Amino acid sequence: MPDTALPATPLLDAIRAIVGDRGLLTESSDTAPYSEDWRRLYQGRTSAVVRPGTTEELAAVVRLCAAAGTAIVPQGGNTSMVGGAVPNEDGSELVLSTARLNRVREIDTADMTLTIEAGVTLKAAQLAAADRGCLLPLSISSEGTAQIGGVLAVNAGGNNTVRYGNARDLVLGLEVVLPDGSVWNGLRRLRKDNTGYCLRQLFVGSEGTLGIITAAVLKLVPQPKEIAVALCGVENPEAALALFSRFQAHDAASISAFELMSGLGMSFVLKHIPGAVLPLEAPAPFYVLVELASPRPDAGLRGMLESVLEQALTEGTVLDAAIAESDAQRAAIWKLREEHSEAQKREGASVKNDVSVPVSKVPAFIGKATAACEALLPGVRVVPFGHMGDGNIHFNLEQPVGSDAAWFLGQDHAIMDAVNDVVREYDGSFSAEHGIGKLKPYMMPDWRGGAELALMQRIKAAIDPAGIMNPGKVLP
Repeated sequence: MPDTALPATPLLDAIRAIVGDRGLLTESSDTAPYSEDWRRLYQGRTSAVVRPGTTEELAAVVRLCAAAGTAIVPQGGNTSMVGGAVPNEDGSELVLSTARLNRVREIDTADMTLTIEAGVTLKAAQLAAADRGCLLPLSISSEGTAQIGGVLAVNAGGNNTVRYGNARDLVLGLEVVLPDGSVWNGLRRLRKDNTGYCLRQLFVGSEGTLGIITAAVLKLVPQPKEIAVALCGVENPEAALALFSRFQAHDAASISAFELMSGLGMSFVLKHIPGAVLPLEAPAPFYVLVELASPRPDAGLRGMLESVLEQALTEGTVLDAAIAESDAQRAAIWKLREEHSEAQKREGASVKNDVSVPVSKVPAFIGKATAACEALLPGVRVVPFGHMGDGNIHFNLEQPVGSDAAWFLGQDHAIMDAVNDVVREYDGSFSAEHGIGKLKPYMMPDWRGGAELALMQRIKAAIDPAGIMNPGKVLP
């Protein structure tokens, strides 16, 4: 591990000479927002936040830190759900923000690629692609704040994984600053390249523990010309799975999102989020949001959606359904899904589980994990929601009504362990898309022990022998 002494003034002076006054924040009022995570689970401290404006500046800063033995915490939009971008409490680590690496370098509509720097927000990247008639098919609820570098560093999943895969499936090339300050330029646009090890995939999902992603080449797809969205009320997750199977059998390639929400989670959104309105006649125990999309303007998605839902309503698989008639209605339906995390935050303290199981096991998992948590903590409010189409469920637990928030959060390990015992029964994963961060490294020996964890540790030791890259994250 690196030396825990505070960074010396000569080091900060040398960094300032590289990045300028604009690129170095040292006042506590300026550094405080970079020292706390979005969920406010971790409150760290740093003597400085470094904000390089170019890859060359960032590499020069890393070389100085490597020579001084000073640890670095890479940070993008700081939207991590597991404390993955928070410095430690003693102030010995520098935060290195990629926010000023915010340029779209190139969009090639023949190659269908986007070359973009790490500090561009995902939303800005989507808009840049759309401006050229293309789609960057990655969407997450924090896309207005989350930056490309962080999105790739955690291998974000999001709403469209069922059709396009996770972030790593969209990456053709990367530019990465390594722990010694050298720069690996792997910004290739090739669809086929079997020249040695696939290094880019080593850094995607590494959470900044092996290097700092500074730019990427991402795949684009044709922008949809026709989109159809519906919100459906269903009795239970079993009915939701049956509806998903029906859509798959009809035209699996048209499904761009299939999201599950509980009645309780929806009630929180309607209670806490201004402008949220349920477009159904009555509340339901569970809800499904289904989105179909096609690059063809004559794909007939509306007719297909109506046909499938009519059959499901007749059979009782669906209790009620509302189909969006305009872009505004489509956005309003998506708002009900996207605001789940914020609504839970406003409702009170919550313990979050980002888990995945085989799609076929989602209903059984939800039922068994709900029973386990209610037995562990009577009165706990279970709020499962998420990406049913790819098996990733955010199995969140809201504090019991009237309970103490701090006490409830103190039960987080017991709750997560209870949920993960069920996840293990169904051959799932305790980390589907949020990563490990600072919250979950203690789980790694149990879930990825033996040869797998040993190999990860050897990779870390080979690339970052001094341990200066995001210490305390991912590995125990």
